[in-house]
Amino acid sequence: MKEKRLIITGIIIVIILMISGCTSQESDEKSDEKTDDQDDISYIDVTAAEAKELINNTPDLIIIDVSPHYDDGHLPGAVNYYLGDGSLDEVIPTLDKTKPYLVYCHIDSVSIAGAEKLINAGIETVYRLQGNYQAWVDAGYEIET
Repeated sequence: MKEKRLIITGIIIVIILMISGCTSQESDEKSDEKTDDQDDISYIDVTAAEAKELINNTPDLIIIDVSPHYDDGHLPGAVNYYLGDGSLDEVIPTLDKTKPYLVYCHIDSVSIAGAEKLINAGIETVYRLQGNYQAWVDAGYEIET
């Protein structure tokens, strides 16, 4: 009698392990699929000349300066959502995900973080100004103060 119980208990444990193992593997596969899909979506680095062209030819382009130096000078038409004080995080839920965005700062790490935040929020078209504000100035393009 005890032998029968042990065999039945053993069979039940094996079945449970098999079922939970499959479920766990399926979850891992779904998790991997999400990661792969997210890796396919990224922002696009553009030069100052390409950014100027985008600004001139894309009427619904929204330009976001994520720096704390907005008042010292910024691209014409840019809005300031400083990354460091949480302004960008606060505004992201209100942004139109169907519009294209151009993000820049004064340093790469901040403009990259800003662009990635927009992508992670589901905005499909995000450009990042390579060389940031200084590249724009060096190209001789107009700024606003």
